[in-house]
Amino acid sequence: MMIFGFLRQNLKTQAVAVAFSMAWQAGGVESADDAQVRAWLAVFRQDLYRCFTARADALFELADAVLCADGPVRSLAGLSLVAEHRRGHGALYDAVNHGRIDIARLRRSLTGLPLPRAADGRLMLAVDVSSWLRPGAATSPGRLFCHVYGRGKGQAQMIPGWPYSVIAALESGRTSWTAVLDAVRLGPDDDQAEVTAAQVRDVVARLIAAGHWRHGDPPILVIVDAGYDVPRLAYQLADLPAQFLGRLRSDRVMRLPTPPRQPATVGRPRKHGRELALADPATWPEPQVITTTATSRYGTAVAAAWDRVHPRLTHRSAWLDHDGPLPVIEGTLIRLQVDHLPGDRDPKPVWLWSSATDAAPGEVDRCWQAFLRRFDLETGKPQCCHSRGRLASLRAPSCSVFVEAAWSFSQGRRLCWPRGTWCKERSRSASAASAWTTRSLAWGCR
Repeated sequence: MMIFGFLRQNLKTQAVAVAFSMAWQAGGVESADDAQVRAWLAVFRQDLYRCFTARADALFELADAVLCADGPVRSLAGLSLVAEHRRGHGALYDAVNHGRIDIARLRRSLTGLPLPRAADGRLMLAVDVSSWLRPGAATSPGRLFCHVYGRGKGQAQMIPGWPYSVIAALESGRTSWTAVLDAVRLGPDDDQAEVTAAQVRDVVARLIAAGHWRHGDPPILVIVDAGYDVPRLAYQLADLPAQFLGRLRSDRVMRLPTPPRQPATVGRPRKHGRELALADPATWPEPQVITTTATSRYGTAVAAAWDRVHPRLTHRSAWLDHDGPLPVIEGTLIRLQVDHLPGDRDPKPVWLWSSATDAAPGEVDRCWQAFLRRFDLETGKPQCCHSRGRLASLRAPSCSVFVEAAWSFSQGRRLCWPRGTWCKERSRSASAASAWTTRSLAWGCR
């Protein structure tokens, strides 16, 4: 249940806008009483104010103006006309240009908020990249070519901008509400896998420090899409209390577990079994687990799982500088086939890989159902909203798969999209863009 409270008071009192979505342990949704919600929000507002180390009052009033503006934000100057912003437009731009924020403290404050959980009580984190498109900022440093979707198949483009790696906690059911916990800019010299691994490690460490995970709890489920090397992530973060789940490209070739060594066999022991080509059904052995689930949205969903399937690594690319023998990273391979998708009567199967092994039928179902929740991040992460779909303008994507993005933050507050605050600020440098992104993330949590 959503709880909204609108109390127009100053920054040291209570809520300007409250939107808390609370999941309780039984898997349903239960609304906390208004006093508890106001207390949580008052504490977070105080923490947020202390995170602003320069131009704190102006930045805080700007946050109130963003939350209380009627309709989309067309320009930053327009926010100075909102009743909650008591300063002139000069103070607004001064706060944006010269304001400072303690990012480490803000991250700890975000992690300390109540977070949604899956039906079995575990935390589910989704990782994805969102791009701040700056095609016209030729003198701005640190830009990369960012992949954006077009209206139809084959219409994707590469547009210059600043990509950000976003981590959010997911709800247990189908929703557009996500709790965004962190956003890190990817630079031209960064290895996306290395940056993502360090980011996930930091977020998990903060979750443990905040008491969201304790010994004996189910492992935290980290979900990624096909753009990530999920076996490599699982290997890099094997010391964390986390399980990794990701989608594989349909042209991947995996390896089955090594068969038992026969007596009197000579030679070096085999490290890999025979090939399993995802695109070639002739190479698929009989799956160890098959489940069938009736769904209201996709028809009948059939999941087949193979245990201890792993990629065959070579001393190339990311593993070029690996010391010692290459590891065998085993997991559960899942093939999900549904009857239909919205707008597609002949869907292709989805291949998933989970770092968990010896998965029971219930665990296989939980994996593919959790992966579907990752798509909630597409409407929960920051999205650039400049264009309304004209591909020739080279300004921003118009996605035909997902609804026009709404940046929904912690406890379900939709802030920037369609309000459009994130990309309205024209930062010249990448560091200023990162600071603005962090401020926007903080504002959304209120």
